[in-house]
Amino acid sequence: MNIHIKAIALTMMVALVSGSVARAQPPPEGGKKMLVAYFSHTGNTRAIAVQIQEATGADVFEIVPANPYPETYSDVLARARQELKDDIRPELKSAVPDIAPYDVVFVGSPNWFNTIALPVMTFLSSRDFTGKTIVPFVTHGGGGLGKSLQDMKRLAPGATVLEGRAYRGDAVEDAGEDVLAWLRGLNLVE
Repeated sequence: MNIHIKAIALTMMVALVSGSVARAQPPPEGGKKMLVAYFSHTGNTRAIAVQIQEATGADVFEIVPANPYPETYSDVLARARQELKDDIRPELKSAVPDIAPYDVVFVGSPNWFNTIALPVMTFLSSRDFTGKTIVPFVTHGGGGLGKSLQDMKRLAPGATVLEGRAYRGDAVEDAGEDVLAWLRGLNLVE
């Protein structure tokens, strides 16, 4: 089965459990317990989250705002800009899972206004990440990681925030080999 078919199948599974934790296989003996938490408005961040989950066997939590963002790009921008200006943490559709069992938490977000999306800020503000390793991944249209790493560090004090990775939105479907190389470089997969 090729990576695209697997990605579609996993995306459908994630959609069914949207807002809840999809359980993967237990980590190998002595392995790290991992969670992939992500917010995706257009599907780009979801595509990378699926690739990370397939490579690591991590559990998955889709960060879904209780009040969905509009479909039109200009309306999304207007709402996100106002939320950022007002420092709003939008309510999430489902409670953030207990992260105590996890050693590594991948946190995925689109780059909105040079930082992480507001629902991701809500996620990070909702739990104590002290002693956890956060691995950021961001999808973007040209802004790269922006200041997402600094903002994750600010929102999750006590966590170790790794350098992370940025993926262009128009290249996420073909990012599988790069995702795998990145995870190997972090010693999170063999």
